[in-house]
Amino acid sequence: MEITLAALHGRWTTLVMRELLRGDRSYSELRTALPMVSDKVLSDRLAQLGEAGVVDRDRRPGWPPRVRYTLTPSGHRLGPVLQALWDWGAEASAQNSGAENSRATSPLR
Repeated sequence: MEITLAALHGRWTTLVMRELLRGDRSYSELRTALPMVSDKVLSDRLAQLGEAGVVDRDRRPGWPPRVRYTLTPSGHRLGPVLQALWDWGAEASAQNSGAENSRATSPLR
């Protein structure tokens, strides 16, 4: 489990993964899809995911050079893991919202 969490560590990493699970992307496509992520952070996250063996960087010859980012088979296997994390978070959020609402209206407080 620690290896998986190490591969996904860092703010915005899961959002980069989300975009790549939808298909191969160029850097500019990722920037457009994730406008809240700075260039430095996006570059760092792509490098981190590459080092973890989750993302491949495919540079095509020509001018300007074309670079596509794609998930490796290992990266694709993280899809269900990320979905499970999202499902758990959505359920926990709904439960917490319900608990906060019931506390706010509780006659015991």
